[in-house]
Amino acid sequence: MSCVIVKPDGVGKSVVGKIIDRLEGEGFRLLAARMIRPTVEQFSDFYAEHRGKPFYDGLLKFMTSGPLVVTAWDGENVIPRVRALIGSTNPKEAMLGTFRAQWGTDNRRNLVHASDSAVSGRRETAFFFTADELASYDPSRWSRPEFAPPVLV
Repeated sequence: MSCVIVKPDGVGKSVVGKIIDRLEGEGFRLLAARMIRPTVEQFSDFYAEHRGKPFYDGLLKFMTSGPLVVTAWDGENVIPRVRALIGSTNPKEAMLGTFRAQWGTDNRRNLVHASDSAVSGRRETAFFFTADELASYDPSRWSRPEFAPPVLV
């Protein structure tokens, strides 16, 4: 499971739908989504492992500067594949076609956050969503005959 957060710059650039569309197009299953306006207190807990690092205060200020869209995703090799889609932290170094190369600005305003490990994915997803809010499903279910639309004669 991977937690993908569209940061304030991504929301402001109106690319949330494009990001979700691309992740779904890659075969990932969206399990949960919500738009939030986080507080400094909330994100100081989320980024607790970075406390004391030189970029920490700026990161908190940026992440709480506007609304975010928080999502949870599942799928085969979801962590490395999503991270490949988002690109390098610095958009100027990101491969063409990645989210950050397309829409990122700099190391902080780089559009998205994505879990970097399975452990982080579980922790980050649980930070924003309860188990009941994660809607797991089988996408092939709706292609089965019992879900086919009626035939009109």
